[in-house]
Amino acid sequence: MAPLEFKHSEALTIGVELELQLVNTSDFNLAPDADDLLRRAAGDWHAGELKPELTQSMIEINSGVHERYETLLAELRTTRDRLASHARQMNVAIAGGGTHPFQKWRDRKIYPTERFLTVSKKYGFLAKQFTVFGQHVHIGCASADDAIYLNHALIRYLPHFIALAASSPFYQGVDTAFDSSRLSIVNTFPLAGTMPFVADWRAFNQYFQTMYEFGIVKSMKDFYWDVRPKPEFGTVEIRVCDTPLTVDRAAQIAAYAQALSRWLWAERVDWVNPELYLVHSYNRFQAARHGLAGTLVDHATRTPIGIAEDIQHTLRELFPHAVDLASTNALEAVLAIARGEGNDAAWLRKTFAEKTTLPDVVREQAARWMQ
Repeated sequence: MAPLEFKHSEALTIGVELELQLVNTSDFNLAPDADDLLRRAAGDWHAGELKPELTQSMIEINSGVHERYETLLAELRTTRDRLASHARQMNVAIAGGGTHPFQKWRDRKIYPTERFLTVSKKYGFLAKQFTVFGQHVHIGCASADDAIYLNHALIRYLPHFIALAASSPFYQGVDTAFDSSRLSIVNTFPLAGTMPFVADWRAFNQYFQTMYEFGIVKSMKDFYWDVRPKPEFGTVEIRVCDTPLTVDRAAQIAAYAQALSRWLWAERVDWVNPELYLVHSYNRFQAARHGLAGTLVDHATRTPIGIAEDIQHTLRELFPHAVDLASTNALEAVLAIARGEGNDAAWLRKTFAEKTTLPDVVREQAARWMQ
């Protein structure tokens, strides 16, 4: 196999993928209407792409490539409005959230593309269980080696993204006691986890070639890593986020990733070493289980720190970069979340306490996404 080529892209450009749930407006269970919605939206102009996902009650928004948070936000709002209009004509609602609170995985139908049918054949019931909904954030990288460095450095901050975006406390009809139950489902796949600690792109290519020769992978899509290089786009892709309940929060999280990446490249931190990965599983669990109230271990200082506190400390470093990136409004919103406004998991639990039934929760979260 020829070596993977890392496509050149502009450093610090951003784009997002949002996996969304389709629900009917009678009982607010998932609705297998992705094909109809995508057909209706096919004639709409879109800077990115609208796509099916693994099961027929899911769609995916892929944004265009942006240099600034404000243009990303504007695009996501326009796409939301158009999709919401089509959905209303179908008597279907669209919702964010990392899981549907009460759907049953056995009822799902695989979307009939060659790739999704192959995934279903390969993973069996895990494919239907993978009816969960995430946000992926892409950061443009000027070179392949820049991408390897950023991929490693971001491991330290993935608990921030998990906690900020967490929106899946309910799964299969129960409160899981996790802020992000979605991540536990991702963990079941054999190629989940993290990239090995390779030194540069050459070493990564050697690793990929070996996995290819073993017959374990055929492309980068076979890796379900928390963060991974995406050579065909020239990006690093953060994959740990639940889909937020609003497109505004999705854009804010992308702006946080952009400012953080700018700071990491400017600093070229000296703590990027294999010990990052020794604490990652623990830190990841803390963020998924407890959200902003969790505690992570800083591998460089070997001390624990609260995730909300760590986000606030990090933001102090990032605000000068946000000024240059014209994203201070987004980072101020992130700061408000960490200071006590809370994540979407908290909002969902509060809504359940008020409404008392999970269909009512889904109705409210759909109304929140569709505005």
